Amino acid sequence: MSLWFSATRYYMACLPGCLKQVKMVQLIMSFIVTLGLNTKVVRNIQSLSAKEINDYNIDMIVMSPPCQPFTRVGLKRDISDNRTCSLIHLLNIFPSLGKQWKYLVVENVKGFERSEACQQLIQILEDLDFCYQQFILSPSMFSIPNTRHRYYIIAKRRPLYFNFPLQPHVMESLPFPLHNICSFTVAAYEKMSALNLKHKSLVQGSQMTCEGTCYSLNHILETDKPPEYFEQFSVPDRVLTKHAWLLDIVGPNSTRSCCFTKAYGHYVEGTGSVFSPALPHVIASAYEQSRSHDPGSSGQLELLRGLGIRYFTHREVARLMCFPDQSFNLPSDVTIRQAYRLLGNSINVHITALLILLMTAGDSTVCSSDTQP
Repeated sequence: MSLWFSATRYYMACLPGCLKQVKMVQLIMSFIVTLGLNTKVVRNIQSLSAKEINDYNIDMIVMSPPCQPFTRVGLKRDISDNRTCSLIHLLNIFPSLGKQWKYLVVENVKGFERSEACQQLIQILEDLDFCYQQFILSPSMFSIPNTRHRYYIIAKRRPLYFNFPLQPHVMESLPFPLHNICSFTVAAYEKMSALNLKHKSLVQGSQMTCEGTCYSLNHILETDKPPEYFEQFSVPDRVLTKHAWLLDIVGPNSTRSCCFTKAYGHYVEGTGSVFSPALPHVIASAYEQSRSHDPGSSGQLELLRGLGIRYFTHREVARLMCFPDQSFNLPSDVTIRQAYRLLGNSINVHITALLILLMTAGDSTVCSSDTQP
């Protein structure tokens, strides 16, 4: 079994294989994501004890602690921020967990690697005889048209070890390329390449062999909805009149989008890209013509309205985060703004899956002292 912690929830699952149980911890929201599974428990992470976790016979812990104490635009209060209390609580009980706990995955914002919290985490892992590797990865590295650089650490308890040379620094790519499936002999690596191929195969033509090339956004757009459905996602006039020049506008043929945060749809700058069906030269022309009008005038507003600029739907954002359409649905009483907050605080499912496969590869082998740093 594995235990999944995040800022607002944790999941219990059976890996590898299908999710069999789900338990969710809710710290802030009054609603939770529905995965179609049976068991849900609402409680605070800080109420968990080592005995309780041991009783579940947990062998993997995956967690995404609150990122606000470490963000580049925040106060960076680190462990003095009360929002790290749940993380510190878990670090304090890790030494009391049984030897059946073998794996750890942690995700957070870029910058977490320079925090005191991260140093405490690494020190505890070393004290508990875990070997580990740190990464800074983004979905755009895996053909997904979204930039979301995040810190990851994967760790496993000796005598288990990794089937690639560990590096003392934070790696900014996987230890091997995924675009050539024939280059892998280990079954887990083949699974990683096959998993990534579903994204890579969407890249057009000869670009498919180029690492870091992304597919176009038209692959994640909701095309089965009537036009009136998208009216609720239109960028409001007040934003067009005051902040139009701050918008990052992308279209169906774009192969990029900016990181979506929990403030998407509420704040403008740095919270995520917006969508326009217009061609790039049409957008550029409209913006150029609007400069001849008084700021906020009706003439300027009409030009910008004509571009049909809207926010990406929560389903489209979820697709960029690699949540599957078939098994991921939000409860009907979750508002659009709440959905953006949940997704902005979430993880990229594809990268996490790749790292879990990477981490568990060769888990039946034994670590020797001359192969580990």
